Amino acid sequence: MKYLELPALCLVVLIGVSDQARSDFARRHFAPEEVQTTLGGAATRLQNGLLAVLNAPHLQAADREAAPQLAREHDVRAVGIVLDLDAPDPSEHHRAALLRSGLGGPDSPGLHAEGFRTVYRLRTEAELEGTELRRMPLPPDHRELHGPFDLIGDVHGCLPELLSLLEQLGYALNGEVVTPPPGRTLVFLGDLTDRGPDSPGVLRLVMDMVVAGTALCVQGNHDAKLLRALQGHAVQLTHGLEVTLDQFTRQPPDVQPPGFAETVKAFLAGLPSHLLLDGGNLVAAHAGLPAHLQGRDSRRVWAFALYGDVDRSGPPSGDGLPNRRDWAAGYHGPALVAYGHTPVQFPRWKHRTVNLDTGCVFGGQLSALRYPELKTVSVPARAVYREAGRAPVGVPVEERQPDL
Repeated sequence: MKYLELPALCLVVLIGVSDQARSDFARRHFAPEEVQTTLGGAATRLQNGLLAVLNAPHLQAADREAAPQLAREHDVRAVGIVLDLDAPDPSEHHRAALLRSGLGGPDSPGLHAEGFRTVYRLRTEAELEGTELRRMPLPPDHRELHGPFDLIGDVHGCLPELLSLLEQLGYALNGEVVTPPPGRTLVFLGDLTDRGPDSPGVLRLVMDMVVAGTALCVQGNHDAKLLRALQGHAVQLTHGLEVTLDQFTRQPPDVQPPGFAETVKAFLAGLPSHLLLDGGNLVAAHAGLPAHLQGRDSRRVWAFALYGDVDRSGPPSGDGLPNRRDWAAGYHGPALVAYGHTPVQFPRWKHRTVNLDTGCVFGGQLSALRYPELKTVSVPARAVYREAGRAPVGVPVEERQPDL
């Protein structure tokens, strides 16, 4: 049996001359309502968060170019399935047509260049009969997890405050082993490292808990930059990354065994851009995420989840930091979004969002949200580990309580 993996939400494009072969394949593997013959029908399904299948010959590049564009517009993958079935007579018109389309070669390189993220090719009737499709959840999709959760804002290497906060939340500490209260799961909102006193220690704690199944974590912009550095890319050693890398080199072998950097690299590379939890009622994203991007997986989703709604229309701010729009002020989605990234004086509630980055590394607090209780818990920083580039955002009294 040959298994083809499809993202649970994607645009599938069937490619092949034979109407019968395409229709038989679609009938076997997809529900009737999933199969569309027009871009408009496919667009409606994708907009509603539903898989769509386009069934047409799609022999020429011009016939296919709108499909990857449609997928990009809806922040999903375009998957090409080429039904390149052997013909009894090689000169038969459908084989010749497929060759003329540029897809008759062995690897179909043109489809990847056109924007198809995944390409499958089936060449024989036996292969066609022996193929099954597996629908794979997207990396952010953990709607099956219902908590209860404790979501923690930007730690930035502040291990002492993290341990104190965990104790406040009722987690048992035994050295570096953390045991949660029965049934509860930690969710870290990214930016585990940089600027603070012990980024390696924070990484060890979080990685151990994720491996143990007692914590989840999303990627933050500082985590992404550390990952690029560990991968050997040229990055600027600024905004605390230089502190983290120095701490890596100064950890004794009994605390940080050989291969630690490789373990961290693999861990950070596997972090999702965001998490969809509790049946879709809760979203965890480092810098936040509007409703139309939640649960999807694309470069645009990743950029917003890690960096927020960056305003690039004008000159950079005087402190050298990017200008960020207040995306939460216009949020009206049904899910509660827990995020951080922009330091605030107190946990800030706005519509169905809560910002949990209370600037611990700058001398503020480290904060968590208990879900579904909707109660925030904070512990004060033990020191000012780094002077802030800009003052934390003030939070009026009316935004210090849930606004749901």
